[in-house]
Amino acid sequence: MGRVGLLLGGCARTWKSVRMASSGMARRGRLANKVALVTASTDGIGFAIARRLAQDGAHVVVSSRKQQNVDRAVAVLQEEGLSVTGTVCHVGKAEDRERLVAMAVNLHGGIDILVSNAAVSPLFGNMMDATEEIWDKGLGPYNVSKTALLGLTKNLASELAPRNIRVNCLAPGLIKTSFSQVLWMDKEREKNMKNSMRISRLGEPKECAGIVSFLCSEDASYITGETVVVGGGASSRL
Repeated sequence: MGRVGLLLGGCARTWKSVRMASSGMARRGRLANKVALVTASTDGIGFAIARRLAQDGAHVVVSSRKQQNVDRAVAVLQEEGLSVTGTVCHVGKAEDRERLVAMAVNLHGGIDILVSNAAVSPLFGNMMDATEEIWDKGLGPYNVSKTALLGLTKNLASELAPRNIRVNCLAPGLIKTSFSQVLWMDKEREKNMKNSMRISRLGEPKECAGIVSFLCSEDASYITGETVVVGGGASSRL
């Protein structure tokens, strides 16, 4: 009986380790001693990315254009025991971008991770300021800006590789956020959207976060200039 009990105990410990690995617990800390700047990170996909990077060991600086949103996000993440600070940042304003980068330098003496859409704002100005108008006026300008990001990713990857900086892009499909709710609040429209996907459901913000953490880690040290689609198997093309 003693031997059987010992074997069962060993099996239980092994199974616990497998479950921890599959849940991500064993991966925590792979971004330790890194600083992550995540713009537009107080809600939706950005917030999920900030949370995951902090869970994986990074100190995360969240930012948004409104102080109350920053305060709320920081409070939630700190309550979870995560290393997070925040600042107001409109990525279309040079002084805000400079302040955001300065925070990282003060925290770490340099930037190990930069997860940001700040680089494209000088090209597209304040195109995204009026989010609520996008769906009413059509997706043309929005789609053009996002398509340009694919080329910008390739270009920056080539330019910055000699400085040991990698540049990759995340292309989310239909993710259930407040931004996309016009596409899924109507049940018939939501059903049609699901039918276009191999995985017949809408994505959740956290399902984008893991790939970002991977791309920021040493596990992706030989990956640059790539665009990763997280879209449930929906057809995607330029």
